[in-house]
Amino acid sequence: MAGPVRIVLSVTGSDRPGLTAALSEAVLAAGGNWAEGHLSRLGGLYVGSVLVELDSANLAKLEEQVRAIDTSGLTVAINPAGAEPDAAKSVLLFELVGQDRPGIIREVSAILARLGANIESLSSHEEMGAWGGERLFRAEVYVTLPEGLAPEYAQEALEEISSEIMVDFTFGG
Repeated sequence: MAGPVRIVLSVTGSDRPGLTAALSEAVLAAGGNWAEGHLSRLGGLYVGSVLVELDSANLAKLEEQVRAIDTSGLTVAINPAGAEPDAAKSVLLFELVGQDRPGIIREVSAILARLGANIESLSSHEEMGAWGGERLFRAEVYVTLPEGLAPEYAQEALEEISSEIMVDFTFGG
């Protein structure tokens, strides 16, 4: 019995022009819909993930299309998608900026884990500071909070470690 399924394609390969086109062509050729994707150049590699919706009867076709991409230097793994997050949960969005040093994400993620919060999205990068030329670390984080945990409480917990890990937090809606 066929029916709609959601799968995640995880991709890694040497960065070069045309990889996104090849990936999107494989999805379309299998009758799939590219629902969401996060692709980037990271450490000289093309990496990312794509959420695809398609009829379960077309999974074999998608696997065939993906194998064809693999021969051109892009490794693609296919995994069933998990459940969508509960839309009723409270969320916390924040950005952090500080002088780059090891351990910033470990400290922030440890606080969030202790609170029972789930990181839905984390994007980070290094940049050169405008005034002193020092390397800055910047991260944007989207978190869902467990039932009963107010965003203000999570914000306070993060602000308590800001001087310890030498970062500034900016919280948004």
